[in-house]
Amino acid sequence: MKLTLETLEVLDAIDRRGSFAAAADELHRVPSAVTYSVQQAEEALDVQLFDRRGHRAKLTEAGRELLQEGRELLRIAADLECRVRQVARGWEAELRIAVSTLIGAEKLMGLVAEFYAANTGTRVKLLHEVLGGTWDALAAGRADLAVGASGDAPSGGAYTARPLGSIAMALVAAPFHPLAREAGPITEAMLLRHRAIAIADTSRLLPPRTVGLLSGQDILTVGTMEAKVAAHVAGLGVGWVPRWIAEREAYAKRLVILAPEAERPPADIVLAWRPAAAGKATKWFVKRLEDPLVTAMLLS
Repeated sequence: MKLTLETLEVLDAIDRRGSFAAAADELHRVPSAVTYSVQQAEEALDVQLFDRRGHRAKLTEAGRELLQEGRELLRIAADLECRVRQVARGWEAELRIAVSTLIGAEKLMGLVAEFYAANTGTRVKLLHEVLGGTWDALAAGRADLAVGASGDAPSGGAYTARPLGSIAMALVAAPFHPLAREAGPITEAMLLRHRAIAIADTSRLLPPRTVGLLSGQDILTVGTMEAKVAAHVAGLGVGWVPRWIAEREAYAKRLVILAPEAERPPADIVLAWRPAAAGKATKWFVKRLEDPLVTAMLLS
């Protein structure tokens, strides 16, 4: 191999400090060792890396290109070293969190920022899941932690589940939708005459679920909660969304909250994980998500 990380560290130090002698001082080496390292790299690559004229060591165009890419390699190597050390101490290399659309991944951003500030070295991956997809991600091993899972847990998974609370649901439509002009409660017969907007269950292994749909009703199926809200705003149909979303959109006058004859029960949601496979990152999030103030934020 013609280049090593050690050589890149030498080039970086020379460029930052301005001279071979200053770089040697920073790297705790004798100046001749630094000079020899650069000479070896230049001979191996058959290019001149530094213009040695003048008092300050100046990179050539080729040297600048090498160092620009080399610094990225140094960053990746340092990050890898950090993660390896942290994994040895019990922190996961990557923590995958399946977040139900009932909650919304945006509500976890504050916790993720807090986690990153702890410099654990663990990478975080947020997965957006719908209905049974939150449990499915945990059962299939696509996620280490499920936030906002609803319904029954899959059998045989050795899961631990802690209640987070309930998400109230609301029936919504665009202000210009025919049902928005109805004076009385919205009955099932009235809903059947209009298209419903639904999000597809993201389950891959578990049987997909549907909630809040009527037999025989026309359905427009979308892939995300954002697309569902956009379809309602466009007047393409009616449907149920978490009340926190309904109130936000109603305040902005993009949607109206309808009064159904039969209210839909709140969705009970849980925090779930596999204790046998839980590392320190999983336990960190579990502890923070059990905080009543954090839970209240998720449900608001």
